[in-house]
Amino acid sequence: MTEWQPTACILCECNCGIQVLVGPDGRSFDKIRGDKLHPASAGYTCNKALQLDHYQNGRTGRLTAPLRRRSDGSFEEIDWDTAISEISERLTRIGAEYGGESIFYYGGGGQGNHLGGAYAPATMAAYGMRYRSSALAQEKTGDFWVGARMAGHPVRADIEHAEVSLFVGKNPYQSHGFPRARSVLKEIARDPERAMIVLDPVRTETAELADFHLQLRPGTDVYLLTAMAAILVRDNLVAFDWLADHADGLDEVLAVLRQVPIEKYCATADVNLDLVTAATHRIARAESVAALEDLGVQMNRYSTVVSYVEKLVWLLTGNLGKPGTQYAFSGLAALGHDRGHPADSGPRSPVVGARIVSGLVPCNVISEEILTDHPARYRAMFVESANPAHSLADSARMREALAALDLVVVVDVAMTETARLAHYVLPAPTQFEKYEATFFNFEFPRNIFHLRHPVLPAPEGVLPEPEIHARLAEAAGAVGEDDYAPLREALAQGREAFAMAFLGILADRRKAKLAPVLLYRTLGPTLPDGADAAAMLWAAAYNCARKNPRGVERAGYGTGLEAGERLFEAILTGKHGVVITDDDVDETWKRLRDGRVQLHIPELLEVVATLPEPDDQDEWPYVLAAGERRAFTANTIMRDPHWRRRDGGGALRISAADAQRLGLSAGDRVRVTTRRGTTEVEVEPTDRMRPGHLSLPNGLGLTVFDPDGTVLTSGAAPNELTEYDSRDEWVGTPWHKYVPARIDTVDA
Repeated sequence: MTEWQPTACILCECNCGIQVLVGPDGRSFDKIRGDKLHPASAGYTCNKALQLDHYQNGRTGRLTAPLRRRSDGSFEEIDWDTAISEISERLTRIGAEYGGESIFYYGGGGQGNHLGGAYAPATMAAYGMRYRSSALAQEKTGDFWVGARMAGHPVRADIEHAEVSLFVGKNPYQSHGFPRARSVLKEIARDPERAMIVLDPVRTETAELADFHLQLRPGTDVYLLTAMAAILVRDNLVAFDWLADHADGLDEVLAVLRQVPIEKYCATADVNLDLVTAATHRIARAESVAALEDLGVQMNRYSTVVSYVEKLVWLLTGNLGKPGTQYAFSGLAALGHDRGHPADSGPRSPVVGARIVSGLVPCNVISEEILTDHPARYRAMFVESANPAHSLADSARMREALAALDLVVVVDVAMTETARLAHYVLPAPTQFEKYEATFFNFEFPRNIFHLRHPVLPAPEGVLPEPEIHARLAEAAGAVGEDDYAPLREALAQGREAFAMAFLGILADRRKAKLAPVLLYRTLGPTLPDGADAAAMLWAAAYNCARKNPRGVERAGYGTGLEAGERLFEAILTGKHGVVITDDDVDETWKRLRDGRVQLHIPELLEVVATLPEPDDQDEWPYVLAAGERRAFTANTIMRDPHWRRRDGGGALRISAADAQRLGLSAGDRVRVTTRRGTTEVEVEPTDRMRPGHLSLPNGLGLTVFDPDGTVLTSGAAPNELTEYDSRDEWVGTPWHKYVPARIDTVDA
């Protein structure tokens, strides 16, 4: 293959379009560049995408045959028929004895690996599984719940066109979060008419570009944001006319904010009152403000309340549903949608009774749901494209929980830390060896979807996830030829007849849950170039056209049933990605519940009104951020440590002042101790950190093997230091960015 092949980066939610030049061996990426034909990224890419050959061909422990664990803990290769039949038999037996709800599903995605996970609901239905979770429940569910309570629909920020950009616990220079992040940040910094405000304890690359860096004390975001909201009220900067037209509950919010001790809260956050006031006034006088929060607060103390107060800041100034502000997006999947149940209602996990948001059990309660004698405890776990033994809080406890299960099945590309603990490991193609996509489609007004075509052949012995789910559902007897035949007959008459027959299937609630496999086995084989896995997107395209008729029409696909069909064909053939909707700004108000915003969330406003004095941590003089995004860290599918051009060992960042006080120099080793564990790392003194604040990078501590059997482990695994019960009181997200710690020097 001597031509550049379009595909996408898989290392963050933006999934920038890239092009790869495959080497003469047919397996490696000789060169990688940004794809100028991609409608969102338009040729942009950061340094991380250029290292993707380390994902495809690096030291990863690649799997190419199903594995079954022996009694001594070693693994043996088995054939696919044996693997499917044995797994199906064991899942069926567990379901018969304890109920299908005792089988827990985890994963089903990754930063760019969503399409296979779209078929998981069929396996869940076939075996009666009820509970599931994913990495989103470590990060975003507080924001999802608050957004559902306030608006009934998730919203995003139009950073590219905003006069003022507000970043709360977010460093988009490294974590991105919107298209062409680094280029856009530099454009904002160069424009004297625009401004950037950053709330972050670290002087990040984004903070260095900002007009206002509010370098607050770690874990005090709720105090600082509450002070900013109160300044708006005190200084009569609230957009009263706009709020009268668009929001309810203002009086209750104003009553609380009028009582806020602004000066005291700024002192608590250790940020100069005049600087906070100036930043707040800049927000108030802007024509448009776009705000993004991220893991710095979503994995921190008061995370759900912070999401609430952050939204109050931009809502009180009228920044929703206008260009350059927040918007309600379209999409092919309802990612991030929640019903917004009040705190005393809604679905709960079976043992702990934890709130389930967007259908996801909090990750931090999974071990509690297993390590108990409760009759409703989880007995089995099906893990797809995820690594909970490494990526969830309190890894030691998570390993204990996995060992306590009657059955663990892992579907993955590599022999991960979780796969090594499984009873069965099922190998899948890499993300460049199959049709794949992401449902992180948040752009506005032109929203983008990219079905990536395979650019490399998959090795013999692996199966794509849709095929695995289809075989498991069939082995359970949940679906078969009797179900496929009527749909195939309808399809022979054309797609319109097929659509009518498929609607009949959806009317049957039991069969509707098996729809992914029904589409895969009937429509899938008729799609060109082996694109069977894209069959689910046919239904998604029709649904998008139904929910967003104006946006789909403006994008050029017409109206009615034909619009869904045209959209699907465009997705199927658009190797560089396609525009799926082109929205008018007013669509935001049509997507919100009742077209209005609810400012008063009683449970959360009560917390704002009664914020206590911060706790002293005398025994633990440092706060550790466990999992910082850096120039050469990414999600853990990048298992080969050799991809890192800098900071290969993942140094502990410490303030220059603390390092001087302790007599530490760059490269010295220290012992970091938390309530949960201890690790030894090299230090990197820097003036970017506040005194008392430490950080370790994400994505390290993975164990891989060289061909000669040498074990390679680079850096510290952050979750050996975190606790499962250090979590948000509302939605259970972990406090990874606020881990009390101490450090001791290590003798040479």
